[in-house]
Amino acid sequence: MDGRRRLAEPVTDGAKARSGAGAAPDTSRVRARTALGLGRGRLERYLRRWLGPVDEWRLPRGTGFAAGAAFLLASLAFGSVRGGHLPEVMAELRDFRDAVANTAGFRITSIALSGEGQLSREEILATAGITDRTSLLFFDAADARAQLKANPWIADATVLKLYPGRLNITVTERDAFALWQLDGKVSVISADGAIVDPVVQPHFAKLPLVVGVGAAAKAKELMSILDRYPLVREQMRAAVLVAERRWNVVLKNGIDVRLPETEVEQALSTLVTLDRNNKLLSRDITVVDLRLPDRVTVRLSDDASAARQDALNKDKKARKKGGAA
Repeated sequence: MDGRRRLAEPVTDGAKARSGAGAAPDTSRVRARTALGLGRGRLERYLRRWLGPVDEWRLPRGTGFAAGAAFLLASLAFGSVRGGHLPEVMAELRDFRDAVANTAGFRITSIALSGEGQLSREEILATAGITDRTSLLFFDAADARAQLKANPWIADATVLKLYPGRLNITVTERDAFALWQLDGKVSVISADGAIVDPVVQPHFAKLPLVVGVGAAAKAKELMSILDRYPLVREQMRAAVLVAERRWNVVLKNGIDVRLPETEVEQALSTLVTLDRNNKLLSRDITVVDLRLPDRVTVRLSDDASAARQDALNKDKKARKKGGAA
């Protein structure tokens, strides 16, 4: 208490009460200030060594303009990305770049294109990314080749730049080989099984039809075998792959020829021999089963089966009458 009977309180709230007038100072704060001073002095010495005295520092002329331009470009880029306008901005920049190159004499003046068949010239150039504004200087031949090969009709492509303004493009197209039906949808496929057209154009309607999962990849193998047996190949309406293992060949007259999983050529040879000797494929039948190597099973049509049953019944009656007499 002081002389007026008032309590002595610290001026700062929460300050720790000192033990007496001779209390030792806070050594941790002293060490922190000393370390900060040493670090600052060391930094200043490094800066003076590499950049000279601080009062002699001078920014290059135009630094402010460059900084402002950089900030403006960064703001535009950020706004384009946030607003979803980046593709349009990049397209404008490419057009500006190509315009400058074209003015400098690198305009594409001639394009030599070869190998096109299913695709038109306009479709190939559009796929390669070539427009009337494209410059040869900034045209990416490798990217154009990759874009062309991504088209299902194109198996391979070559793109060659000849400065200052010539461009050579050669494409190797796939051929339409067969029609592939899967889950009710029919597509045009090439010999390697790739879908080249998801829509069947009228001029593809006469292609052979293969049906089932995995049939596209195995169609070429089957067709190469059937080509050696024209009797079956010319009468084929469709080939159905069963369980991705064996084929059923459906003929135009409705007969279902069931081929084995192996020894397909031997089974087809047997079928051709039976037709040559017995006119098998001209009979009123629905199924010819060739899956077993030692026998051929034939299923009659309903009408033929009924007629055969009637003939058997009549024969039985005739025998009974003959026996009774």
